[in-house]
Amino acid sequence: MSTADPAASNLQIRLAARPHGLPKESDFEKTREEVPSPGEGEILVKVLYLSLDPAMRGWMTDRKSYIEPIKLGDVMRGLTIGEVAATRHPDFAVGDRVSGTFGWQQWAISKGQGVEKLPKHLAPELFLGPLGMTGLTAYFGLLEVGALKDGEQVVVSAAAGAVGSVVGQIAKIHGCRVVGIAGGAEKCRFLKEELGFDVAVDYKAADFPEALKAACPKGIDVYFDNVGGEILDHCLRYLNRGARVPICGAISGYNATEPLPGPSNYLSLLVNRARMEGFIVFDFRARYAEALQRLGAWVAAGQIAARYDIVDGLENAPTALNRLFTGENTGKLIVRLAAPRVAAL
Repeated sequence: MSTADPAASNLQIRLAARPHGLPKESDFEKTREEVPSPGEGEILVKVLYLSLDPAMRGWMTDRKSYIEPIKLGDVMRGLTIGEVAATRHPDFAVGDRVSGTFGWQQWAISKGQGVEKLPKHLAPELFLGPLGMTGLTAYFGLLEVGALKDGEQVVVSAAAGAVGSVVGQIAKIHGCRVVGIAGGAEKCRFLKEELGFDVAVDYKAADFPEALKAACPKGIDVYFDNVGGEILDHCLRYLNRGARVPICGAISGYNATEPLPGPSNYLSLLVNRARMEGFIVFDFRARYAEALQRLGAWVAAGQIAARYDIVDGLENAPTALNRLFTGENTGKLIVRLAAPRVAAL
């Protein structure tokens, strides 16, 4: 059994207060503890990468949801990639690369439940992007909840973000015409020139409503919604008969301090016999292997590309999280804590 550097300490970031509006530095507490040693049947994981996701904002709020809120004083929850540094577990060896919900800390103890071994010949970032929860969310949200058919008219919001960018590329693989909604000229360029979207519409532009209408001359068969709010309302106007609207997120309202109004164009669902349905990727857990096999083939074939927005240093996670809500990031937002011992080939 190998052990951690005895001089090392374990930086942890804990939830100190329930945020009101955008999370602030004072909503978090940074603590340091000794690096723990694994007991019988446990492993010690050195965390390398931490995924930052919009859902974290909901976990910080004390209200009923699909998962228990983070308790005040607890280490912030988060999906991570790490390496086994010490082991007393028969199924794990020192040096194994693993994924798990180890949270906002540099070192973590685990009994192995929910921990997945990862291949070392692939870049670890992939497993927080298209070969991780990001890709799985896009896959099941579009193909199962959205019931995508080849050649349909697809619109996706937050299209330059982690999930939206994969959604659009999967739709293109299925021969669809894809419209991406993003904020700013650079993100729109990224969607068209690097990811192959047919049209990119800038929601920050003064003529956004007119531009969206022009981008959807044949209406919308699937609108993949990541943002809610006014953009959802605009897209409801152009639904085709039998359209599907998977609700993946509502990032425009996560930091709202007042109750949000419902969409005023919801009767479009009635008129067009359309369906709007929320989903959580965990509902499809039994089918992850199937999805990852297809996603892996698409990545290997160059049909799905990913961009990573990497922030160095766990201490920067609290401020980096808000990049998701201010529109500063493009692609998958990741905090890099340490370099892998074995680099991808």
